Amino acid sequence: MIHSMTAFATAKGALDGYNWTWELRGVNGKGLDLRLRVPDWIDGLEPALRARLGQAMARGNVTLMLRVTREDASGQLAVNPDRLEDVLRAMSVVEDRAMACGLSLAPATAADILSLRGVLEAGAGDTDTSAFCAALLADFEPVLQDFLAMRATEGAALARVLHAQLDEIARLTVAARDLLETRSADVARNHSAALVRVRDTISDLDPARLAQELALLSVKLDVTEELDRLTAHVAAVRALLNAGSPLGRKIDFLSQEFNREANTLCSKAQHAGLTKIGLDLKTVIDQMREQVQNVE
Repeated sequence: MIHSMTAFATAKGALDGYNWTWELRGVNGKGLDLRLRVPDWIDGLEPALRARLGQAMARGNVTLMLRVTREDASGQLAVNPDRLEDVLRAMSVVEDRAMACGLSLAPATAADILSLRGVLEAGAGDTDTSAFCAALLADFEPVLQDFLAMRATEGAALARVLHAQLDEIARLTVAARDLLETRSADVARNHSAALVRVRDTISDLDPARLAQELALLSVKLDVTEELDRLTAHVAAVRALLNAGSPLGRKIDFLSQEFNREANTLCSKAQHAGLTKIGLDLKTVIDQMREQVQNVE
């Protein structure tokens, strides 16, 4: 089974006066890029979530957001002194640098500073958050499973599309093989006509040199290897799809190889029918490459 990198999951929870909301999103990416926005005052939560996400998937740009509020009076907002000190120090550096450059900055208000992430926290007064952290981690697991299930569902749909595109590439490759005999006859007629024109204008042609040039031209126009490689690439991608994720990078590489063979086929064609097949191949391959970008 293959997995898509696109998915979404959300859930809400409550415990001991706390209310929270999870939001987990994923889109395609070259590697695994985890972006977490969780409360800083819950010790150990972010590294534990990051480790769990890293175990569950191999690729994708994944964003996890957790919003926590508290209902009772003991959960009043509090200032994080360390974070406030860092912010004030940074502001001082910025102001000094601006003055040195002759710039005048508008003064920051207390509301501006409190709106910065981490300065004002809910529940920051709790000294031991280990039990709450454990409860959140347990509550996160169903969210993650919903997220992974959506990736699997999307992946199954992607697999069906990719198999259909591989079927079309295989069909076009067979059609190209079937056309080779007709194409050879047409090319031979064209070469014969061209040879007659050359003989009419040049009287001292070297027969041996002419035979050599025709042989080289025949080799250059041979597309058997390109068709063989297209067939091999189709088999390779089918094997990867049957093996399961993660495989997106491998299929992406093979799709580039598909495109290279199709380009060569078009450049060697010298036949309207074979050129059309080559262009049809390029269209299907481009469509496949777009789909592959979302495979884990």
